[in-house]
Amino acid sequence: MTIKIGLLGLGVVGTGVAKIILDPSGRNSLLNEISIVKIGVRSLDKSRQIDLPPNIIGTDLESIVNDPDIDIIVELLGGLEPARTLILKAITNKKHIVTANKAVMALHGDEIYKEAYIAGINVLSEATVGGGIPIVKALKQSLGANRIESIVGIINGTTNYILTKMASTDTKFETVLMEAQALGYAESDPSADIDGLDAADKIAILASLGFGIQINRNDIYYEGIRGINSIDIKYAKQLGFVIKLLAIVKKVENNTSKKLQLRVHPTLVPREHPLAHVNGVYNAVLVEGSPLGEVMFFGEGAGSGPTASAVVSDIINIADALKKNTIIDSISPSPHRINNNSYEITSIESIKTPFYVRFLSKDLPGVIGHLGTMFGKYNVSLKSVVQIGFQGNLAEIVVITHHVDEGSFRTALNKMCTLEAIDCIPSVLRVL
Repeated sequence: MTIKIGLLGLGVVGTGVAKIILDPSGRNSLLNEISIVKIGVRSLDKSRQIDLPPNIIGTDLESIVNDPDIDIIVELLGGLEPARTLILKAITNKKHIVTANKAVMALHGDEIYKEAYIAGINVLSEATVGGGIPIVKALKQSLGANRIESIVGIINGTTNYILTKMASTDTKFETVLMEAQALGYAESDPSADIDGLDAADKIAILASLGFGIQINRNDIYYEGIRGINSIDIKYAKQLGFVIKLLAIVKKVENNTSKKLQLRVHPTLVPREHPLAHVNGVYNAVLVEGSPLGEVMFFGEGAGSGPTASAVVSDIINIADALKKNTIIDSISPSPHRINNNSYEITSIESIKTPFYVRFLSKDLPGVIGHLGTMFGKYNVSLKSVVQIGFQGNLAEIVVITHHVDEGSFRTALNKMCTLEAIDCIPSVLRVL
């Protein structure tokens, strides 16, 4: 029995997938029984870095999902459309799905999994988060005995590369971004990465897995790294921190409510924390559960190799299920996966966290005392206040707070701006 694949997309990842399937020697023996019979692309004019059988590539994507001989559709187009429509049409045609499309699964995963569950087919998406890191399967299966308490991760390799390079070379953000684009780590339009949207898509998927509810990316607060500069990276280092773009989901329960904190933002991470040592294009996800405690998944999070590895792993899993005539337990909203005690998503204003703030102030006596007094009026407790140095004739003052709810903290900052001594507040960052 040959398992026939329809591949949608032949970019970096699609090419990597095709190369693995076309060269099965030394790999899982099931690859010898898997064949790519059709490949759909948006344009035939693009040069391809792969030798393929003749007449296998075309631009009629819909004909591939409608082909009765194809068993598995592998969607690697990216973007919301036509990917979403093609996935749903394939499900209607009883074809199993493998996808690396984090945007589609973050925004339309609920719809896709419901249709898949009704149709009795598999939808696997290991490659949507962490490249080759097997975090999706781990949350679905290996960690299933645990009550998940939190998931905290560095899940965007582009931003991690940029922040690592800025810290190690004292180079400006714009310069490192251009370098990342030249190396292929960042897209020509890097907005999804550097503005935090990519990480928000991914944490939506992980939160859905970890807590048994469908999370829509639109419910997640996110911000990116455009505002990070070498000054704050330097001061963070002096204070014992590194700056990382973190994606966080955390359960907060009491006798009256069950809430989830969901957020993506640059964060000061203590140097002794395991995530502080994840550098370059590497990703890492730290999961805390009961009774397990903490476990971290680490590896390359982007590029043809890691992502293609995850995609082909999903293809192999479905091929194995087809041979055994079984259904794989995916994230579908089947009755045993739905958490009937739904969580409320906490607004960013209500989340309590420590903050790092950098002020530029006139060099006047008593400024630090005024800051302490103003923060005290809004119940903001200060852990440290340090005058670091000067920019021209303005003094740089760095404040780190204890835990405070964001709403109160922002109100206090707005009042700070009215003080005669305060010139501006260049940086506000959260602390892990």
